[in-house]
Amino acid sequence: MEIVRKSGPITGKRIAEQLSLSRAALRPDLAILTMAGNLEARPRVGYFINKDMRTSFQSVQAARQKVSEYKAHPIVIQKSATVYDAIVQLFLEDVGTIYAVDENGHLAGVISRKDLLRATLGNKNHEELPISIIMTRMPNIVMIEQGETLLDAAKKMIDFQVDSLPVVKEIDKGTHTYAVLGRITKTTITKAYLEILGQ
Repeated sequence: MEIVRKSGPITGKRIAEQLSLSRAALRPDLAILTMAGNLEARPRVGYFINKDMRTSFQSVQAARQKVSEYKAHPIVIQKSATVYDAIVQLFLEDVGTIYAVDENGHLAGVISRKDLLRATLGNKNHEELPISIIMTRMPNIVMIEQGETLLDAAKKMIDFQVDSLPVVKEIDKGTHTYAVLGRITKTTITKAYLEILGQ
């Protein structure tokens, strides 16, 4: 946002160069910021700050789409599994985050790539270390429900600086019990936005 504020209109390529990132790595974040109405984008012009915060018709359309229509299959692992098990599953499924569930299939925790990296650096016992020690637990898990919108999901990802949200159904509010129904990622939102723009 600061780069666009200072240099806009600016292309995605130039933003990526300033951040020393690939355009592919930056694309989901730009899509979220555009869909949320923080940025405007014009073909062959680039990105610029949306000063009056009014989004285009397509952006509004994308923002109103329900999570239930775009959620992907959740990648889950038993909370009794080890860090090694989680690393294997993370790479086999090619995802950045997996969700730990209890014996009833209810959400127990979230494990990100960063969590696994921290757990394995300098630790030779990751084949024995349970993921329950490193995972983010209730009530600190950032979640989204099926009836919420992609804009709600985008805002949560930006506000809490996460790349993925478990899509949940509340079972018992008092005990923070939720069933995991799916997942929403930055890539999900990017694909939805491009689909609605017809690109």
